Amino acid sequence: MTAVQTPGEATGAERRSRSALLTTALIFPAGLWYVLLLVAPLVIVTVFSFGNRARNGGWEPAFTLDNYTRLLGEPQRMEPFFTSLWMAVAGTIGCLLVGLPLAYFIATRASRHKGLFILLLVIPFWTSFLIRTYSWLIVLGKENLGGFIGSIIGDPEFRILGTPFAVLIGLVYGYLPLMVFPLYVTLERMDRTLVEASKDLGAGRWATFRQITLPIALPGLITGSILVFIPMMGEYVIPQILGYGRTFLVGNALVDAFIQTRNWPFGSAMAVLLILVMLITITAYIWFVNRGRQGRDVSVL
Repeated sequence: MTAVQTPGEATGAERRSRSALLTTALIFPAGLWYVLLLVAPLVIVTVFSFGNRARNGGWEPAFTLDNYTRLLGEPQRMEPFFTSLWMAVAGTIGCLLVGLPLAYFIATRASRHKGLFILLLVIPFWTSFLIRTYSWLIVLGKENLGGFIGSIIGDPEFRILGTPFAVLIGLVYGYLPLMVFPLYVTLERMDRTLVEASKDLGAGRWATFRQITLPIALPGLITGSILVFIPMMGEYVIPQILGYGRTFLVGNALVDAFIQTRNWPFGSAMAVLLILVMLITITAYIWFVNRGRQGRDVSVL
């Protein structure tokens, strides 16, 4: 006997089919954008990394591991990766140390002036990143902050520009809003009664921050750290301008490989290795943070 499909079942199946088609139609543009502008370039760079440098520069088809062997086998070629890694970590910590108190103040203390503070954070994005970086040449120059500090310590040759510290200042300034916004969103949703209850139960300010505020802000902290760390690892403009090219990061090495020496396969190998370093670092960071959060939950229970 053949089962008879009731009108209600047919209507439900048609509704699910239309819903699936609508979901596919909504996702398709974003998926196509993702494939064309992210996946395809990564595939091309990976393929280039196994090729050879052409006689006049560029790329010629091949399948060889020489580029990775040269990169991993010569310590001086790995220096930009280590420099970029510690600069990105230091810059992320700097953004966190500045951004967390600022986001907390805006979310909990600014009251009617929240919109003004958010606007002040957004305004720098209305200006070119290049112009904002160049402005620090004036601030940190010998005529201003650099000369002022030199006069205090009695060293007329003292300078800030051209040092890793100048690059670090530029990194923190350039990417600070990307840390503040996620933290602000999470802290604004925080239930203030939890903080008051913690204080009523005798917890001090540090204990309240560690047990209440920090766990609530953790999702924003993770998001902000990732948003800041990734572009810092591949930064080129800031070390080139504020560091005078003396602080040599991976971005500088990639520019040299692709534009100066036109060794596209070797530059592609560096780009692939940079992506792997970022993936490993971010994965380890998220695992460490989540493990710490689970530990705190267990200790509370």
